[in-house]
Amino acid sequence: MPELPEVEALVRFLDDRATGRTVVAADVAQIAALKTFDPPVTALVGGTVAGARRHGKWLDLAVSPSTAPPGAHGAADDALHLVFHLARGGWLRWSEKAPTTPVRPRLGGGGGGKIASLALRVRFDDGSGFDLTEAGTRKRLAVHFVRDPAEVRAIETLGVEPLDPAFTPEVLAGLMAARNQQVKGLLRDQSSIAGIGNAYSDDILHAARTSPFKLTRSFTPDEVARVHAAVGEVLGEAVAASSGRPAAELKDAKRSGMRVHGRTGKPCPVCGDTVREVSFADRSLQYCATCQTGGQVLADRRLSRLLK
Repeated sequence: MPELPEVEALVRFLDDRATGRTVVAADVAQIAALKTFDPPVTALVGGTVAGARRHGKWLDLAVSPSTAPPGAHGAADDALHLVFHLARGGWLRWSEKAPTTPVRPRLGGGGGGKIASLALRVRFDDGSGFDLTEAGTRKRLAVHFVRDPAEVRAIETLGVEPLDPAFTPEVLAGLMAARNQQVKGLLRDQSSIAGIGNAYSDDILHAARTSPFKLTRSFTPDEVARVHAAVGEVLGEAVAASSGRPAAELKDAKRSGMRVHGRTGKPCPVCGDTVREVSFADRSLQYCATCQTGGQVLADRRLSRLLK
């Protein structure tokens, strides 16, 4: 699943490529992916892209409609917003020469398995454009076309941005004290901290030398500060590594840059111990026992605790 660094890179890519361009086509291929109906997606056509931004893991393409007054393109109060969440199997595929063949809308999931199916195609006046696609059988790609991003409940309820100056050690300490939960769960909770998912939470906790199952109210001030510093370090490095890369390269760049996530059985880059895994029903986590749990191995079963 794309997380903050990859989504930020996609936003910068879109902002650079699409801002100022006029939308000449917006075709929905997978009707189930579109979660709104007013305004209609056809209202994108003729509009001018005012810019792109990110809300947690959500991408937001602002488009000033063709009915806006002359010179008003880009004004915050007139733009419509195409906001989308790529979920686990979704991706944005950019083309300098987008296909012009008709798109056939589908009611069902379609295109299951490893082959990515088209959900939405947007084409611009210079011939470029992008496809939103989704692979796999569980279709979770979500596309909203709204007047205000806050109309999307998942955006309106997002927590603090972890790379924002407002995210201080004191703010993190408050989040940890609010409810006693496993620290990995807190880092992944979008209503607490926006943009961190399963992959980067693994690497953040490795950098902080902290067990993913450590309970938040057990953290000392020094340990809170260590996690806070690791959030900035890991996400900052990932954003820098992703910046300027074409959309097609971001997935491979993410995989190659991970410290422990997705590296089960490989040596820890810090101590050389074997990276281990805990599997759950629909995901897994990776960690280094030497760096994070004092050498104790986490039981590989749901609701694991440290082996006694």
